[in-house]
Amino acid sequence: MNSLQSPGSQNHNLLRGMARTNKKTLALPLEPLKETMSFVMGLVMIGLVLFIYSVSNAQAESSVRPPANAVKNVINKDAAKKFQTNRIPGAVLNRSSDSDTWRAIRHGVKGNVSIPDTKAGVLVQDSGESYRAIRNGPLFSYLGFSMLATLILLAIFFAIRGKIKVDKGLSGRKIKRFSTIERTGHWLMAISFIILGISGLNITFGKSVILPIIGKDAFGPFTYFLKLTHNYIAFAFMLGLIIAFVCWVMHNLPNRGDINWILKGGGIFKKGEHPPAGKFNAGQKLIFWAVMIGGLSLSVSGWALMFPFEYSFFSSTMSAFSAIGLDVGNWLGMGSAPYSVIQEQQYNNIWHAIMGVLMICLILAHIYIGSIGMEGAYDAMGSGDVDENWALEHHSLWVEEVKAQERNADGANVQAAE
Repeated sequence: MNSLQSPGSQNHNLLRGMARTNKKTLALPLEPLKETMSFVMGLVMIGLVLFIYSVSNAQAESSVRPPANAVKNVINKDAAKKFQTNRIPGAVLNRSSDSDTWRAIRHGVKGNVSIPDTKAGVLVQDSGESYRAIRNGPLFSYLGFSMLATLILLAIFFAIRGKIKVDKGLSGRKIKRFSTIERTGHWLMAISFIILGISGLNITFGKSVILPIIGKDAFGPFTYFLKLTHNYIAFAFMLGLIIAFVCWVMHNLPNRGDINWILKGGGIFKKGEHPPAGKFNAGQKLIFWAVMIGGLSLSVSGWALMFPFEYSFFSSTMSAFSAIGLDVGNWLGMGSAPYSVIQEQQYNNIWHAIMGVLMICLILAHIYIGSIGMEGAYDAMGSGDVDENWALEHHSLWVEEVKAQERNADGANVQAAE
């Protein structure tokens, strides 16, 4: 039965056999082709990964490296070995550091900026390190020791000399020494200076002395309050300074008698010795001019600290000295003027602290003499009237002037009455 197939079915079987044969024949060369395509795709993927990695590295490096057309990094063959061993630590830039350029930048060379804040033209300004080293080092120590030494010396002097008494005793007769406006100027200047001294000392020494005692929670508001107090009370001190200068400048001009007073130590070291003096003796004149000059210096430097980056007092002062042949800036280690705005603030801060402490030491001695150091001295600024014997011992020339004025006034009154 199977052998008796029709011609059509035989042809159909023949065609299916040929198709199976061709399929097997075609399948053989496709296997190597698949392997080849897999290998090529693998290479493409590896290349793509390497390409992405190289692009990301280039972008990361370009964020810290200037454009290629902005910096030319030419390394000759002799410098090649040095270049490989003298790169910036970490090989971030992958090129040698220009020491001269960075040294200039480090010391505050100013560039040009397109924004209103011209201070941004200084990329790096390392004088802050020197400022902190001075402020927290020798400045802190010397200023503290100077105030402590002043108190110790005054205590020793009081222990040896004691309170300076009026040799002839108090007479009970009073002489008008200071007017109301004079005493107002004095006390305005004195009280404001005491407040300024306390608040200023907290700014300089508070972190080391007060903070450990009261703690951080209290020290913050305490310091902020004293800072505001310092800024506003400063104007009262300036006003008192002006009143005192106007009232007393003519009485504090030096004369020949001041030399004799200084040679005899004002009589404060030896009992019974009282060199003649006018309304103000040589010691008081020294205090007056020290307070006027020191107060003016404190006012100027304090004004610059309250309104920062607007004044260049140090540059102007050092330039004025240089104009007359005095290189004061270099003598003090400050360099030549002009100085940057930040340096101006640092110098103002240091100078303000130095002058403030020197004034404190001077005023401590002044307070000592006007209170426990000398009998009858406080009355001059207390009531304005002093005992006649006290005035004769310490200001005999002034007493003569007052007596002469009284006699002239009495004579004029008598003539007017007649």
